[in-house]
Amino acid sequence: MLLSSFLIATPAAAQLVIKANDDVNFKIGLLGQFQADTIHDTSTDADTTNLFIRRFRLMFGGQVAKNVTFFAETDVPNLGKTLPAGKNIQPSAIVQDAYAEVKVRDEFMIDAGLMFVPFSHNFLQSAATLLPIDYSTYTYTQSGPTQSATGRDTGFQARGYLAQSHLEYRIGAFQGHRDTTSSNPLRYTGRVQYNVLAPENAFFYAGTYLGNKKVLSFGAAFDHQQDYQAYDADAFVDYPLGAGGVVTGQVDYNRFDGGTTFGTALSKQDDLLVEAGYLIRAAKLTPFLQWTRRDFVDLSTGDENRTAIGASYWWKAHNTNIKGAYTHIAPSGAGAQHQFTVQLQIFYF
Repeated sequence: MLLSSFLIATPAAAQLVIKANDDVNFKIGLLGQFQADTIHDTSTDADTTNLFIRRFRLMFGGQVAKNVTFFAETDVPNLGKTLPAGKNIQPSAIVQDAYAEVKVRDEFMIDAGLMFVPFSHNFLQSAATLLPIDYSTYTYTQSGPTQSATGRDTGFQARGYLAQSHLEYRIGAFQGHRDTTSSNPLRYTGRVQYNVLAPENAFFYAGTYLGNKKVLSFGAAFDHQQDYQAYDADAFVDYPLGAGGVVTGQVDYNRFDGGTTFGTALSKQDDLLVEAGYLIRAAKLTPFLQWTRRDFVDLSTGDENRTAIGASYWWKAHNTNIKGAYTHIAPSGAGAQHQFTVQLQIFYF
């Protein structure tokens, strides 16, 4: 009886929350993505097949004081997948996100910890709400050279919503690449987004809102450390079309230039993502197309196009869905590859 007076769980249909009082609560969740894929390489006539867990994350969030919140999650990525070192069956769990937020008001918040740096729309999307099976192959191109973890870095960020939430800004200072003396200048990133219709006012954007709100946004971002520069321009739409369907699409353009800071580890390149889908509400089905391109500016090799065609079955929206796709991978100067992928997702947070 004493415990129940402090710990109150809301109905499962809403959010599983342990509530101590009006200012203190704690919630938990999980994300599991179970995947099968096979790749046929035409140049070697060889097949590579994997049955593995793409992501398995435990999520924790809540509030510790009025307007002071936190979010953290662990991950065990690519569990069971064959990697260059062999089968990845006993990987170490990693901390994927771990940050706190102090909200002064909607126009000004401070985030601190390990988090996504502000960059492209696809970059900031939650893995649990993607339209296709996964992000663009090149969305996190700068992660390796900047010593980041799938777009995450440690640092501080200010963000807020102005002009009746139509204008969003994010700007931060992060660790970036560190040498043994930690003498490098800090990494600075920033993003602005204009929301024509409903705002995307959560820390993570969605890859599709499944027609639950009308979204049309335009964004731009930069990422800078020493001589390294990266820029982004993007547009995103998620709009219901009558009672029968929802159109979702985005375009992300990224320019990366490692300069003298990263050299050939991040050669100058233009990366492009085009993604589109149409939700047929009655069938809970979204046929989708994802096209990506990497184009090196000063190199004649390494360019690549990827075209994925598939469908997402929203069994229980983002909580339970099944996705399948065929991807044609066309690297410049090498044989094409044909990839078939099926994924089952479970998610609750």
